[in-house]
Amino acid sequence: MDLQLKDSVTLVTGASKGIGLALAEAFAREGAHVVAGSRSSTPELEELQESYGVTAVPVDLSTDDGPDTLVRRAVDQYGRLDILINTLGAAKPRSGFLDIDDAEWQRIFNMTLFSAVRASRAALPHLVDSEGSSIINISSINARLPFPMVVDYSAAKAGLSSLTKSLSEEFAPRGVRVNAIAPGPVRTPFWTAPGGFAEMTAAQAGTTVQEAIDVVVPQHMGISTGRVTEPHEVADLALFLASPLAANITGAEFTIDGGQVKTL
Repeated sequence: MDLQLKDSVTLVTGASKGIGLALAEAFAREGAHVVAGSRSSTPELEELQESYGVTAVPVDLSTDDGPDTLVRRAVDQYGRLDILINTLGAAKPRSGFLDIDDAEWQRIFNMTLFSAVRASRAALPHLVDSEGSSIINISSINARLPFPMVVDYSAAKAGLSSLTKSLSEEFAPRGVRVNAIAPGPVRTPFWTAPGGFAEMTAAQAGTTVQEAIDVVVPQHMGISTGRVTEPHEVADLALFLASPLAANITGAEFTIDGGQVKTL
């Protein structure tokens, strides 16, 4: 199926690994001009540069001017911007609410919410000049299923989901669609890296990290399909939402969690 994304200028934040990397690859495969922003590079991102001509921009998106720098790089290089995907986020396992000081709240909000606020603010003047443009925010089911272990991350993602609705209300009449994707557990370094959630779960369950993410997590979290989501599945959904095939979809949030959220 032709998603009509060839030659679109697509900016992805948090693109060095996980969902962001999968998004950069998916849009590059569709023939988009991808500008990938991340604080550091990875061998996988460097491979996308070589294979698809992805432009990797080293930038700290948690700073006040980082997102604006990234947007200006994309516009300077291609003369326009068509799609913005706000992927950057940060979470750290907590013992509970009282474990988090103001500095940590600020750090999580800067990376998870304010990076999207700043990137959207920098991008929107260009997006309104582009026909069929869109913003896709990668939120989380934790926006609706708050979890004490990531209370700060959950609050930031709830803000991102609300921002999605507000931006859609203001900018859809000007031709910019704004939607969100809310994944459940995804097989990314967020879970699989040393010290990540899978390792913590494995220690608690007395099993291996692989067994934890393949069996324990789906069972414990009530994932109906019996498995976590793969990064490319989130990217595939984003491809559709960014394409002209979704031309009348805006202000919506799409859950991709294997059936973990049971409520209407």
